[in-house]
Amino acid sequence: MNAFLPTVEKLPEGHPVKVYYEEGALIQNLLLELYDADPVADFQKYFNIFNQLSTIEKRFARKENQLFPYLEKHGWEGPSQGMWSFHDNLRDQIRLLNTYNTEKNTAKIIENIPYLIEGIKRLMSIEDMRLFPNAMDLLSEEEWKEFYVGDEEIGWMLTEKPAPYPALEKEAYIHPSKDFSKRELSFSLENTFHYDEGYMTPEQVNLLLRFLPVDITYVDENDKVIFYNRGDDRVFPRSKGIIGREVKFCHPPKSVDMVLRIVEEFKAGTKDVAEFWFNFKGRIIHIRYFAIRDNNKTYKGVIEMSQDITEIQKLEGQKRLLDWD
Repeated sequence: MNAFLPTVEKLPEGHPVKVYYEEGALIQNLLLELYDADPVADFQKYFNIFNQLSTIEKRFARKENQLFPYLEKHGWEGPSQGMWSFHDNLRDQIRLLNTYNTEKNTAKIIENIPYLIEGIKRLMSIEDMRLFPNAMDLLSEEEWKEFYVGDEEIGWMLTEKPAPYPALEKEAYIHPSKDFSKRELSFSLENTFHYDEGYMTPEQVNLLLRFLPVDITYVDENDKVIFYNRGDDRVFPRSKGIIGREVKFCHPPKSVDMVLRIVEEFKAGTKDVAEFWFNFKGRIIHIRYFAIRDNNKTYKGVIEMSQDITEIQKLEGQKRLLDWD
């Protein structure tokens, strides 16, 4: 028996760790079903179970963008490196199996499913033994209370959305898009409003940034994330947990060296732009990094812009008329 489980059972409804364990119970059931599923005899049944298990990505993203930043604030940086790499290995296995699923290559599916099942079991064992017990020791009650809004932005594996934590009256709950409460941050808020041309209210600026068809993340000159926009269709998940976080912890370990090199070149003034494009979940994603400099050419940070350009790449010829009819 998991020695930590009695502690979890005593937690109030909606507590982030309790929700992780509710998801854990769902994952364990899905792993059992997947182990017994026969893609040769009933491919659709296997495929449905696999797809439901694939929503574990939401759990990974919540840990990486919510839980890990809080652990870093308490000096525990291990999960941001080792466990994130573990997540990426499982993501690779899920992508590989999705390739075999598309091909209906049942022999390869049967060969590779055990690696995914055992990998997830091992990850959950580490969560039980180290991650969640240590997180409960390190984080304060006030910090756990800050999780819900960011967790909701990313989502859960559960079929029903968990109750807010701490329990809130319905009218007291603030949706992420309307949450403008002030929080203790690791950078100065002085002189944060300045517009070069024209006049806009803070609300108009917020709406403009939210409706831009690109994901934006702004890292300041001290390598701290100070802003991201809350678009409805973000390519990559973000939540308020990354605000004030060092940029080196905001990327998978396998790509962090590249990101840090970009920042170093931008700071040195040797480069101003870096861009990449790749396939992601069947879509073509374009990512660009731009060095931000003031009028004196002093480095003020970097902005990362990500965009799904799948439909843009399909454009041919020209379109000059409106065709809404």
